[in-house]
Amino acid sequence: MDVTVIPQIKHTDSKNFFLLSGPCAIEGEEMALRIAEKIVNVTDRLKIPYVFKGSFKKANRSRVDSFTGIGDIKALKILRKVSETFKVPTITDIHQESDADMAAEYVDVLQIPAFLVRQTDLIVAAAKTGKVVNLKKGQFMSPESMKHAVTKVTDSGNDRVWITDRGTMFGYQDMVVDFRGIPTMKQYAPVVLDVTHSLQQPNQASGVTGGRPELINTMARAGIAAGVDGIFMETHFDPAQAKSDGANMLHLDHLERLLTHLTALRETVNNLQ
Repeated sequence: MDVTVIPQIKHTDSKNFFLLSGPCAIEGEEMALRIAEKIVNVTDRLKIPYVFKGSFKKANRSRVDSFTGIGDIKALKILRKVSETFKVPTITDIHQESDADMAAEYVDVLQIPAFLVRQTDLIVAAAKTGKVVNLKKGQFMSPESMKHAVTKVTDSGNDRVWITDRGTMFGYQDMVVDFRGIPTMKQYAPVVLDVTHSLQQPNQASGVTGGRPELINTMARAGIAAGVDGIFMETHFDPAQAKSDGANMLHLDHLERLLTHLTALRETVNNLQ
């Protein structure tokens, strides 16, 4: 795994997986700090390199009346406060070229959403900031095709790039993770498994995305066994009241137990290599 590309990340000497985790969207300062504090306490104990995740805005919504954010700069300032308060790096999504330079002033990793990962100008704009670029694999893309997305970053003069698998849409309203793609994509860049988004059930008749959170443990364990470098999980202290993706989020109270199990599993996998 390559997390040393982020200077302030802790526990880079650990043989553990790294973790991208936090709420789906920044809903306010208090909630962001509350979630970050819990995750930092757990990851410090388990020596897990950690990056706080929170979207400063949500551009891909099922309905026009869905929550999109509290204001771009307001949310980005909260991400900066999380970083300064807990001494951890942060990651957020960007959706258009103008977002890249704006977000890069506040966060350490720029994430390209799965539906936008073929947008060359967006990827190049992110790469040119010099920040780490996390490419979400499109639900419609093969593992092999992600080589070209990675090349767009490196050809722009930035070799700080990760790939995150978030499942493939084989039907209209469900996702499947093909773990055969993990070793393929690891040839191109460090690979992260997005556990919670892989369990989404999008495009429901209600216009609200569903999910299978009861399978989070299964999916995360399978990812560690398959050799992923990192785990991505969205979490909230009250998923039912979360303003985005609550149906597939992990309850914050369950995070420590799961990460403890994953750390033990990772140690076993390391010993078998």
